[in-house]
Amino acid sequence: MSRQKLPDITFPWTPDLAYATGLIATDGNLSPDGRHMTFKSADRQLVQTFKKCLNLKNKTCKDGILNCYYVQFGNVQFYKWLRTIGIHPAKSLTIGEINIPDKYFRDFLRGHLDGDGSIILYRDKYGLYKKRHYDNLRTYTYFISASERHILWLRNKIIKITGVSGALIRRESKIKNRAIIWQIKIARHESISLLKWLYYSIKIPTLMRKRRTAEKVLRLSKNWKRKNYVFI
Repeated sequence: MSRQKLPDITFPWTPDLAYATGLIATDGNLSPDGRHMTFKSADRQLVQTFKKCLNLKNKTCKDGILNCYYVQFGNVQFYKWLRTIGIHPAKSLTIGEINIPDKYFRDFLRGHLDGDGSIILYRDKYGLYKKRHYDNLRTYTYFISASERHILWLRNKIIKITGVSGALIRRESKIKNRAIIWQIKIARHESISLLKWLYYSIKIPTLMRKRRTAEKVLRLSKNWKRKNYVFI
């Protein structure tokens, strides 16, 4: 049967599919040919996890120029399904809402985080405030997109389901003709709450290096309290 005659099908949502969809929404690419898709990452483990989520047997390749790993695969019906939920070719600047059930949103969001987001943990010990010196652990969780429509939808969805709002940040590039980057910046207490919600099981698919950072944040947060200021 030719690809034009293949019937449209709906893929049943699972945590694995939702996670892989989050990765595709950030670091995936749909070819204009209506069949092929590519997922790239600097982390080989993430490509392997992506393949496992979609039960792909395709080879993991390395791009020596971009210094990253990728998998390319073809599936007309999956390609068409991705388009029905809001993922399309050349999506970076134009992607908007993704039609995903609330039940699986946290798996999608974890994929989004592993694709383009970050979890930051650091010790701030050089700040000065009214001649007082402090030593304090800080953590932030970031979600990133070049599409304003997408980042607004993502933030509204996070607020609706978790109550976590964070801050919406618009960053213009200093390089001419570069796209504006939109960020959701989630600070300490909200970040801890969100990470607990995202990493709800040891069996869920994830980028391990980010999971280790999240686990460190959650472990340290149990004993976090602002240290007394030291007058100088």
